[in-house]
Amino acid sequence: MIPAFTAQSTGVSLENRASPTATEPEIIPRSAHNVSREEISKSALKVLYRLHKSGYQAFLVGGCIRDAMIGLHPKDFDVATDATPDEVKALFSNCRLIGRRFRLAHVRFGREIIEVATFRASANHDGDDAEQDVEGRIIRDNVYGSIEEDVWRRDFTCNALYYNIADFSIWDYAGGAADIRDRVLRLIGDPGQRLREDPVRMLRAVRFAAKLGFDIADDVVNAIAGNTQLLTNVPAARLFDEFLKLFQAGHAEKTFELLRHYDLFAELFPATEAAIRDDDGFLPFIMAALRNTDRRVAAGKSVTPMFLLGVFMWSPTRRLADEIRREEKMSEGQALSLASYQLVADQQRRVAIPRRFTVPMREMLALQPRFATTRGKRAMNFLEHRRFRAAYDFMVLLTEVGQFDEQLMAFWTDAQCQSREDRAASFQIHGKPRGRRRNRRRGRRRSGSGSPGSS
Repeated sequence: MIPAFTAQSTGVSLENRASPTATEPEIIPRSAHNVSREEISKSALKVLYRLHKSGYQAFLVGGCIRDAMIGLHPKDFDVATDATPDEVKALFSNCRLIGRRFRLAHVRFGREIIEVATFRASANHDGDDAEQDVEGRIIRDNVYGSIEEDVWRRDFTCNALYYNIADFSIWDYAGGAADIRDRVLRLIGDPGQRLREDPVRMLRAVRFAAKLGFDIADDVVNAIAGNTQLLTNVPAARLFDEFLKLFQAGHAEKTFELLRHYDLFAELFPATEAAIRDDDGFLPFIMAALRNTDRRVAAGKSVTPMFLLGVFMWSPTRRLADEIRREEKMSEGQALSLASYQLVADQQRRVAIPRRFTVPMREMLALQPRFATTRGKRAMNFLEHRRFRAAYDFMVLLTEVGQFDEQLMAFWTDAQCQSREDRAASFQIHGKPRGRRRNRRRGRRRSGSGSPGSS
């Protein structure tokens, strides 16, 4: 339930909210809203107070205010100010400037980073430091302005609320407080133009709808329907960052459903979408993996993008591996490795997946056939493979949806808990089991087993 709050002034009417015409905000005083400094990071407060005491305007803005008003606990705190990036850097020795597309100041407090952005304005003059591509996507935007101009550069009304450290009031130019009460995601300005400026806003709309339980406004839905192809114009590296936000924040299942509903998933993972349509068993497997990911996030457990990416690639990889084996003589594991390599190369054109994830993902998929063999030293030594645990978790998920043998899964589950002598019996190895012979040749070392993508 969203807490109640009221505004003292009426600078924005319900009829013209989200339209860049208002110059006076609705001001919600501290007594009329539920955003408390107890919910704000101490580091963010330090930045706000120093800016304010130095004579600059200082506001918290964006998702942290939205989440606090909804009753969630904010995690990321963004500051907006009339100080330029260089002026911010002069105030904080622990600050560095980043960005080409948007020039930002990052103020670091240990592991926490407070992002400080200067108020922006639209690029309306020759010589402005701004650039767009032929589709209208903003490539660079470093035109500074006032808070009255900055608000119309933001995306959704619920993200355009400014918390003023001077008196702890909230300034609302675009009707964001009303849209939060109505649980509606509404773009500021013309939806079609705003999506052309930054097509990633389509993904952000889905992510916020899944996280907050908001409805996407009809005009935004219509604009998405006509602009999904614009995602192919977004740098693939940026789309990987969005992938992490979409699927590793605890709302992966709902996010996936909405992405497919609005025909956005196919723009990110075309091979996966095609396989869903052709393979009746693939969608249940994906949904089980997404639910498992959400459960792990809710329990505070770690998740790795490698695993879910492997799930998305599984059916296309198996199909291509079958084609490869019909043409060339190789093992099933080799064919899976080659197929996943080719599919990942194609996928990189849409979503650029770092090698630290693609390599263990390919190994995880290629290891699946080894679970069918339960006799001999090679089968027993599989338990010590550096990717065994990730491959095992993947196999368990396949078993849960009826796509792998339950007795084999139980065998491998029990084997992990057995002593070496009991394992030897389970794997039908005769004679006294011995440990692996250590390599005593000087100058050679065994490679370590850890990896960033391992499970």
